[in-house]
Parts: sequence; structure tokens; C-alpha cells
Amino acid sequence: MLPRRQDYGMKRAGVARSGSVINFRTTVSPGSLRRSSAVLPSVLTFAVIVASGGLLLMIEKGMLNSMETPPPRGNGRRSDYIRQVVPHNPAAVDTESQILQEIRNRTIRTMCSHKNMPHNVWSLSPLQRKTLLQHILVNDEYRLLYCYVPKVACSNWKRVLKVLSGALESVDVNIKMDHRSDLLFLSSLKPEEIRYRLKHYFKFMFVREPMERLLSAYRNKFGEIEAYQKKYGVEIIKRYRKGHAKDSSVTGDDVTFAEFVRYLLDEDVERMNEHWMPVYNLCQPCAVSYDFIGSYEHLERDADFVLQQIGAPPHVHFPERQTWYKPVTTETLHYYLCSLPQKLLRELLPKYILDFSFFTYPLPNTTTEYCRH
Repeated sequence: MLPRRQDYGMKRAGVARSGSVINFRTTVSPGSLRRSSAVLPSVLTFAVIVASGGLLLMIEKGMLNSMETPPPRGNGRRSDYIRQVVPHNPAAVDTESQILQEIRNRTIRTMCSHKNMPHNVWSLSPLQRKTLLQHILVNDEYRLLYCYVPKVACSNWKRVLKVLSGALESVDVNIKMDHRSDLLFLSSLKPEEIRYRLKHYFKFMFVREPMERLLSAYRNKFGEIEAYQKKYGVEIIKRYRKGHAKDSSVTGDDVTFAEFVRYLLDEDVERMNEHWMPVYNLCQPCAVSYDFIGSYEHLERDADFVLQQIGAPPHVHFPERQTWYKPVTTETLHYYLCSLPQKLLRELLPKYILDFSFFTYPLPNTTTEYCRH
């Protein structure tokens, strides 16, 4: 029997929360921000909050199950709200980052005030809490908590944490990344220890455009990792490819993106593999008041900011991308999404709608006209 389908990652168990907000610690003066963007924050924030409130209402009423994919914003190319307005020059970088953080602050605060959202870690269900605590890494010396999200540069952040703890000499050491050893997870601590760190430590996470992250996971796990091909690929092909239900020769190394999406549609978001579980479910931004939410799109800049905030030594830097790394380009994402049957995409987006709305990413443009180009 297939798993029960769930189209979103929220449970009706929370209590109203009024104070969920990211405390962005800026080094830019308020006067500088006002001069360069007097109207922009309020206009953008209003638009995001209105859209987010509407999404929550639709989720609550179950309307997303049958809705059409909303029309895209702009031309559908990868972008954020800010780059369309703020000039591209070094002097505007800090202001741009501030505005983006402010948009996310207000969006998350508004959405987390909804009556059905969790208000702290202890109001989560046991499964939700287990997932969250297993994804928050701890460094006591630098008093930081990092919620790692697979496919959002988490391997490099783990390298940084190992260097900060003294377990690794340099982030540039050429060794295979061990994702468990020499790392302290919040899940290994006692409740009172967890509470103290959640209250007093600098908390951060990084996010990525939801469909880009999903495609990155698909290409990596089913194109390169034999263990995933055997564990998930074989099951997906036998389940969704006609005539292969009892085929013992299936190796799982040729899963199509459409088959992968069909598999995701039948998965409960709270029980998904971490590489394609929505970021909302991994890091629970309503239950944890993150001090900073960085973007994969601005990885180097935002990583430098975090290292400054925690007081990392000058020799500790965020690793450069490996030469073998193959990024998901705008053109690649366009190709895969436009190749999907429209029905599958319309059913897939609600699974990740909280990631789009919480972290202010525009829905993808897959109109017929756009997909022709």
C-alpha cells in the first residue's frame, strides 16, 4: 500500500505565536538603509505578507489540493525581490541583505502567528521535534546553533564547524566529509541544555530555491550515488514504471525526474528523506527564532556575515566550491520543470509551498509561452 498522501507540512497542533522574528544583527546604520530604500521594504513586505497570508488560508481550507499553479512573478528567471530594484554595486550589498532579511522577518512573523503554527520546540509533535533536533548542530565555544539543510552547502558548513571545534585543521583539507563524527547535535543534549542553547546561542540556517534544491538532490542521488539508486531508485521504478513491478533486473540508476516527482507526491513530508524534505520541516522556523537565514544564492556573502557574527578567527573561512561541482543553472532547472507534465507540477508545488512563502522565493514560471524559449 502506498503511503498516505499529504500535500503540505503543517499539523494542527500549534498554539498562537506572536513573537517569531529573526533578529538580524546589522552593521549598517538605519539612516543609510532609509536613504537607499525608503519605499522598497514596506512595499515588498506588504506584498509578501499578503501573499503568504493567502497561502496559509488556502492551506488551512485545503484549497491547494485542487488549485491551478499560480501565475509566475516576473519572467520566471532565478532572482529575488531585491535585485530588481537595488543597484548592483558594493555599497548596496549590505542594504540589499538587510532588506531581504526584513522581508523574511515580517513574513515569518506573520505566518508563525497563525493559530495552528508551533510556538516553540516543545509544541512540535515527537516526530517533528526529533527531525529538528537531529538537524541542529552545536558549537559551545562560539555559542552557535546551525540547522543544516542537505543540498544547501551543508557539507562545507560542517567543515567549518569541525575547524572551529579543533577536529579539523583547515576547511581546505582534502578529505571525504564525514557527516556524523566530531559534530555535536542538539538531539544528544538534555532538555534543559537544549532550552539554554536555544535561548542564548546565535542560531542560523541557509535556504535555497525549492525546486532548484529538489533537482540538485535528484541529479546527485540518482545520478551518482549507488546506495540511493538501490534503496530508492529500485522502489521508484518498480512502483511507477509500467511492467517493472516484479522486474528483478531493475538497478535504479535510470529514474526519470517525472518518476521521482510521482514518488514525492505519495510521500508524507514529515517522513521524507532529508535530501528532499521541505526546509520548513527540517528546521521549523516557527519553533526556532533564527537570528539569521542566509541564501544559497548569496552564499559567500552570507557565510562571511555569519563568521563575523560568531567571532570566528581570521584564518577560518567558508570553503570555495569544488572544481568538480556541477551547479543547477537556470537553464537546467527550466528544462526539467518544463519537461514535467503540468498536472505533476501543480500537485508538487503545494508540497513545498511553505518553503516558497516563508523564504520569499517566487513560484516557478512554467507557462507554455515561457517553456518554449
